[in-house]
Amino acid sequence: MILASVGTQLPFDRLIRAVDAWAIDRGRSDVIAQIGPSSYVPSGIEHFTFMEHDPFFALQSRCSLMVSHAGMGSIITALELGKPIIILARDHTRNEHRNGHQLDTLRQFSNYPGIYAARDETEVAALLDKSETLCAAPTIDGSAPREFVENLAQYIQHSGPRRGRGLLKFLLRR
Repeated sequence: MILASVGTQLPFDRLIRAVDAWAIDRGRSDVIAQIGPSSYVPSGIEHFTFMEHDPFFALQSRCSLMVSHAGMGSIITALELGKPIIILARDHTRNEHRNGHQLDTLRQFSNYPGIYAARDETEVAALLDKSETLCAAPTIDGSAPREFVENLAQYIQHSGPRRGRGLLKFLLRR
């Protein structure tokens, strides 16, 4: 099963249209999509607007491939579950997001194992055509190391109004 998702904040009709058209063209009935507040209604794939976390996580766990916007939550979940993921960045110049950070995320992860970056809808379809051969990256641990959590707790307790300044440096100290 292929699972597409766009997150919960904004519509991403361009991605859903691409996945829907691919599924129709290839006669695929194993594609499910979380479409968010979309104005586009897919005709060839099973879809839903939103779903509670646990049932959605169950879908993510069962799928063989994830297709998503370039959101860090989706990328991290794919890495934790050991699922290959195709990402397409929301483009702020098309009013798909408030700024261009997803384009930066796409560039940053474009050569990362298990993450397949598509620059446009044509590349989404081309990657979907290779879905049976796309490999996941080795899984990552979903929990933070104890030392990191302890450093974060200490920082929060003692930083007062300075919060935010030097947080990463503080957390990663040895």
